[in-house]
Amino acid sequence: MKHGTKEDYLFLEKHEKKFAGETAERILKFMSGLNETLEGYQVSRLEHSLQSATKAEKAGESEEIVVAALLHDIGDELAPMNHSEYAAAILRPYVSEKTYWIVKMHGLFQTYYYAHHLGGDRNQREQYKKHKYYQATIDFCENYDQGCFDPNYKSFPLGHFAPMVKKIFSRKPYSIL
Repeated sequence: MKHGTKEDYLFLEKHEKKFAGETAERILKFMSGLNETLEGYQVSRLEHSLQSATKAEKAGESEEIVVAALLHDIGDELAPMNHSEYAAAILRPYVSEKTYWIVKMHGLFQTYYYAHHLGGDRNQREQYKKHKYYQATIDFCENYDQGCFDPNYKSFPLGHFAPMVKKIFSRKPYSIL
């Protein structure tokens, strides 16, 4: 790379911008493949995501939060030990600081519902009690995550959310870091 010319990098940038512009389509394709489940769960990862997004939309949340709800567990397949950070990294350039923080922290905040059953500290989230998005993250977990494993819930199909995903990922990035 150190021997590249300006022309080389302008050529590459053109292709990288096109590739970046197709991010929403790659995300939707990936999400459509999440139709298996972890052993023991009653719904697939896709259905969990669809329930989360459907509940967020029905509650009148912004498109940004609906898309965040849809994608909050996208990291489960490839980054099971830090899935929320993975999902947040995908969203970060296109969403507000608040939405980024909620998605990034939801994994830790979710432990409130089960950590004590496994010998862990269910109150780990309390270390963030003074954070400005603390309550918003609790609300996100309560409303759009922990209760979205119902095999009888009628969620909207993935195609319903495609326009929102495309809209969010076509935004001018808030940040690139």
